[in-house]
Amino acid sequence: MDIEQLEAKRQALQADLDKQKCAKDRNAMGQFATPIGLATDVLTHAKNLLPPGKNVRFLDPAFGTGSFYSALKKVFPKTQIEVAAGFEIDEHYGRPALDLWKNTGLECLIADFTLQRPPVEEKKFNLIVCNPPYVRHHHLKDKKERLNAKARDVANMNISGLAGLYCYFLAIAHGWMKQNGIAGWLIPSEFMDVNYGQSVKNYLLNEVTLIQVHRFDPSDIQFEDALVSSAVIWFQNKKPAKDHKVKFTYGNAIDRPAHEKDVSISSLASEKKWTRFPLAKERVRRSVGTVGDFFDVKRGIATGDNRFFVLTREMIEDRGLPLDQFRPVLPTPRYLDETVINADACGFPDIKNRLFVLDSKIPIEEMGRIYPALHKYIEEGIRQGVSEKYLCAKRKFWYSQENRPPSPFYCTYIGRTGKEGGRPFRFILNRSSAIVTNSYLILYPKPLLKKLIEKRPELSGRIFDALSQITGQAMIDEARVYGGGMRKIEPKELLNVEAPELSSLISGLQQVSN
Repeated sequence: MDIEQLEAKRQALQADLDKQKCAKDRNAMGQFATPIGLATDVLTHAKNLLPPGKNVRFLDPAFGTGSFYSALKKVFPKTQIEVAAGFEIDEHYGRPALDLWKNTGLECLIADFTLQRPPVEEKKFNLIVCNPPYVRHHHLKDKKERLNAKARDVANMNISGLAGLYCYFLAIAHGWMKQNGIAGWLIPSEFMDVNYGQSVKNYLLNEVTLIQVHRFDPSDIQFEDALVSSAVIWFQNKKPAKDHKVKFTYGNAIDRPAHEKDVSISSLASEKKWTRFPLAKERVRRSVGTVGDFFDVKRGIATGDNRFFVLTREMIEDRGLPLDQFRPVLPTPRYLDETVINADACGFPDIKNRLFVLDSKIPIEEMGRIYPALHKYIEEGIRQGVSEKYLCAKRKFWYSQENRPPSPFYCTYIGRTGKEGGRPFRFILNRSSAIVTNSYLILYPKPLLKKLIEKRPELSGRIFDALSQITGQAMIDEARVYGGGMRKIEPKELLNVEAPELSSLISGLQQVSN
């Protein structure tokens, strides 16, 4: 049977095996199969990186049903493939895959790759290609200590406890690479932007020679059932030259990218957000004020169950609940068209979709005497299991919210943009007593700015205008990107956003004040 026929059987097998497993189980094990078109692009690029005619010793540490192996056999002549090996931890995929590829020269074990001992140098591999399991850190639990110890020993990587399993795979595979061997890893691009990814970046800059980072357009999701933005990183197992430059490519195929740029490793060493390349220039540090110079930034409240805690005024009145045990809260950005929130006579937001969040500090044993209707509603929450949810169970009163006073300034936390340089986030000027949920970030003015606003309340509008002049690119430079073009900006990231118009405005106000 030729490779085309085997590949057709493999794709049918993959679809059948996926159907037999629920999405929750596959997610817990990080099982997202590589599309054959992408696998072929990766192996074609690998062939271009290896010396012409060089015999290939191939390893895939997370074999699955063998899409990379299939692409290997399609791209490389049979006479050039010296060894092809793999590991697959899950028998559900491993056993059928071994049966499919029997008599093709494959050496594959059904075993946990992270527990295996690397071979001696002459039996190591000069081509490692892998789409490692995308397992979130909370699924690793008691494995983290063992994995981190092995990563330190093998690759000099001290991996954060917040890192996913793919980071450990990358580190542990270092011990299986021949000197000067090539590796291609298909991994989430989030490591380029988040704090836990720093150990991966240090490894790529100091322990190996990073050749290329190809980032797919985030609106082009490579895996239909995983909302991640993907990248392929290529490196060689040798120390980098001091003047080495890394090719960053973006969009389309790896060999035919829409954009590309060479970036020095010295620039990468000081840059926290690698996803700015190749579309943006290397950052020139300027003495420009940032959002963090004028604001403290907090995330909005996390109720633990918005369906229970967040009610409309009509729902509150229909149940006879006391409004004074609720706080006005803005709807999620999806349902908020306004960017300026005015207040009614009661201080509530003057908008169509008026919502209120339960936030009571009355002990439940007193609730029945003071507010019988509210006591009944809270008992409903107990029967529904709301009180046992993670966030609720940690509170003194499970039906109260964390302390988040209202602020004149909010910023949306998540958004999408159809193109680089768009505006996925927007600022909100709040003139009401409304607080926000964790779909927003709260900007609390620092003491100096707060004093200026207290003296001249009309300044809030000018400050809002200055915040709104922050460019979409400035926000994107600090944010992180996910599959489908979705972007998120965390509180610490918003603090780092350059705000020249705001800085100029505040400087001028200070001079007038003095």
